[in-house]
Amino acid sequence: MSRQTSPPGGSGPLPVTGQESPAGSVRQTGAAPGKGGRASFLGHMGRVRNLGLFVVLALLCVIGALTSDIGVITIGQTFIIIGGGIDLSVGAIVALASVWCTTVATQSYGLGGMVFCALAVGAVVGLVNGLIIAYGNIVAFITTIAMMASARGLAERISDRQSQVVTVESFNSIASTKWLGIPLLVYILAVAVLVGWVLLNRTTFGRRTFAIGGNQEAARLAGLDVRRHTVVLYVLSGLCCGIAAVMLTARTTSGASNLGDLYELDSIAAVIIGGTLLTGGRGSLVGSILGVLVFTTITNIFVLNNLTTDIQQIAKGLIIVAAVLVQRRGRRTATP
Repeated sequence: MSRQTSPPGGSGPLPVTGQESPAGSVRQTGAAPGKGGRASFLGHMGRVRNLGLFVVLALLCVIGALTSDIGVITIGQTFIIIGGGIDLSVGAIVALASVWCTTVATQSYGLGGMVFCALAVGAVVGLVNGLIIAYGNIVAFITTIAMMASARGLAERISDRQSQVVTVESFNSIASTKWLGIPLLVYILAVAVLVGWVLLNRTTFGRRTFAIGGNQEAARLAGLDVRRHTVVLYVLSGLCCGIAAVMLTARTTSGASNLGDLYELDSIAAVIIGGTLLTGGRGSLVGSILGVLVFTTITNIFVLNNLTTDIQQIAKGLIIVAAVLVQRRGRRTATP
């Protein structure tokens, strides 16, 4: 109900705009919004801005990883590890393919000759790895370590330990060309991932890879040609290294024997972080690519914090060990 109040001095009643609540308190009806509303609005806008910055940072990390050649190498490494093997020579193969495709003789054939040379070198080295492992009955660990040393040494021999500058502009443009604002390198990786995913998940070749990695002897007794399949897996890995060599050489505009250093460590780490079992038989190509994103982001953080190379390598080794321990713990938990 309405009430009136007299001011001091008794000059008459003054109206009070308000109503009494049942408890006797007065509720204002014509009050303007206070500072609380503005503060809430500004807080909301701040959260939106921070979210936008987070999205931009995430996109930069993704683009940085997708334009890296390690992603293509990880595709081949994923097939190898799912199939029960390992390839420690991928970095040296990248160096050898890079050096061989940038010699003066090779560059005289232009863009097509250089790309073909890089892919051919990668595939041939992978073929040698596969033949020694499958038909020479030498374990993959020993074979690929030997190839790592041999390929790196041959790259140093060919280049005389000097960087070979690329003079073919059409080759260098591979790294600078953009379609619809997206770098060509991203398209190359996307096509490689798509082809690899279809091959692994939608073909007999992929099913045989899982079977051989899960139990090689059982796969052999089931009638699978384990040795031939193993050779093809290493050729595939070498071919991925050849593609990576093209990407890396175009980005650096030169070929050198020290390119791809420790790529074997990075690719294995990405595969394991992505959930592929190091013992073979189970894995995911999509998981491996996500592992590349994670591992590349971690590496960038190391660089931004000015960590020395030795500290970075120690940290990477610890990450691999931690990932393997998590896998083993997960398998024990899943086992009834």
